[in-house]
Amino acid sequence: MTTPKHCPGFESFKNLKSFTCSCPKCGAAKEIFSDEFEKKHKCDKCGEQIDFTTCTYEAGS
Repeated sequence: MTTPKHCPGFESFKNLKSFTCSCPKCGAAKEIFSDEFEKKHKCDKCGEQIDFTTCTYEAGS
């Protein structure tokens, strides 16, 4: 038996991209992953809905 080099399930998540969005109301940052594009996102601080089109790409290829 060999020791795995990654956690189980790693392969299905290794191509995810990370985006940081700023809340339009309070400016707090929220991290959103590329597999969450279709979901609605709310600010963790104030509850305002965050528009995904204002997000900036943060993590690499």
